[in-house]
Amino acid sequence: MSFDQYSTAWLAAHFDDLVAWRRHIHANPELGRQEFATTQFVASHLANAGLNPKVLPGGTGLTCDIGPDHGPRVALRADMDALPMAELTGAPYTSLVPGVAHACGHDGHTSVLLGTGLALASVPELPVGVRLIFQPAEELMPGGAIDAIAAGALAGVSRIFALHCDPRLEVGKVATMVGPITSAADQMEITLASPGGHTSRPHLTGDLVYALGTLITGVPGVLSRRVDPRQSTVMVWGAVNAGVAANAIPQSGTLSGTIRTASREAWVAMEDLVRDIVSSLLAPLNIEFSVEYRRGVPPVVNEEVSTRILTHAVESVGVDVLADTRQSGGGEDFSWYLEEVPGAMARLGVWSGRGPQLDLHQPTFDLDERALAVGVRVLVNIVEQAAAIAG
Repeated sequence: MSFDQYSTAWLAAHFDDLVAWRRHIHANPELGRQEFATTQFVASHLANAGLNPKVLPGGTGLTCDIGPDHGPRVALRADMDALPMAELTGAPYTSLVPGVAHACGHDGHTSVLLGTGLALASVPELPVGVRLIFQPAEELMPGGAIDAIAAGALAGVSRIFALHCDPRLEVGKVATMVGPITSAADQMEITLASPGGHTSRPHLTGDLVYALGTLITGVPGVLSRRVDPRQSTVMVWGAVNAGVAANAIPQSGTLSGTIRTASREAWVAMEDLVRDIVSSLLAPLNIEFSVEYRRGVPPVVNEEVSTRILTHAVESVGVDVLADTRQSGGGEDFSWYLEEVPGAMARLGVWSGRGPQLDLHQPTFDLDERALAVGVRVLVNIVEQAAAIAG
């Protein structure tokens, strides 16, 4: 039997279980580094199948090895955490936790990987070792992948793969590409300080609001002239705060925003470049300042051979399953694994094909559960394709 036949047989017997697991996780969401119940839920199902899951040191997230202990080992990763937002889907399995929801699709990711592990356990003899990585805290910056790596999740791993829900892609389709498939995402906050004063005498003080305006327009503008435009770098402010009175120059103010870039090279240099731009723009204005720059994640850059393995795994599901995609401006901490070992990520279509294509991180986001079976088949097929490359 081919691996796709094994997964198809497993799904014929357990698809309803797969849906039930997803709905349980969806109804009981947990925030990053608080996924204790989700971790135990997954671990118990793996243990009941005779596998040996190992919870990560923080008590959330786990790994589980399947197959031979010698030779190459392929890792398959899913993230487990939810978002701090209300759910408005009205689904019968809607979140039971106020202000917390799986609007990110991680309930689908976790269920797919759990199903994959149990389907692989039904294969008589795996040609390569497999490590399941159920990762906590993907939605936090700089991401729980760093914690998993520090705990040894990649020890002995030669390649790593993942799927991510794509609400713009119809169910039954899976898309991937060689090279960057997501972008780097950083955050920064600039705090300004001035003696303050009367608006009739700005020349006697530092005009803090004017300085904020200078940064609001100047930083994105200068940055666009200092970075190669082909690297798709976008700097956007999200919040500005200063002052309460129309005729008083305030003594303090803050400005915060995000910087995203498609280029790892640009991401590495970005913090120093931004600090230099801010300093230069404020130099004539008699304003004190500080910059808190929070590095997020590098881009997910799909390695060529790993992408070929993933592509063949998708094609093994069906001739019309593979779809085209483009690099997104979103960030994903799967990129940290790819700093250590080669790998690739694909986008799993979860749109029903009817009605609006609701985006991730919206309170009304939900997925077509038929996509769960497609995800299991792709991940199981990856093991067969990776073995063929290793052989």
